[in-house]
Amino acid sequence: MLYKKINVELIVVADEADPVVAELNAALDRLEQKHELFGGGIETVAVEHPGLHKRSALAHTLATGERVAGAVRVARQSVTAALRAVI
Repeated sequence: MLYKKINVELIVVADEADPVVAELNAALDRLEQKHELFGGGIETVAVEHPGLHKRSALAHTLATGERVAGAVRVARQSVTAALRAVI
């Protein structure tokens, strides 16, 4: 029979590790009721994280919207100035 091993790596704030592990264990218990699971376990290890968070897709979208709004504002000001110069 062919099996697949599933590895999951999460990094959470140290203060939140215990509640996250508890929820993961509960989720695994629910999975065991529906599926045949072998082995496994949850291991926690302290790590230093640089604190730099990758921007989410939403953050990228919002930043792009801000840049576009700024460009539109500048374009409007330029058109307004050009119209005033012509009139």
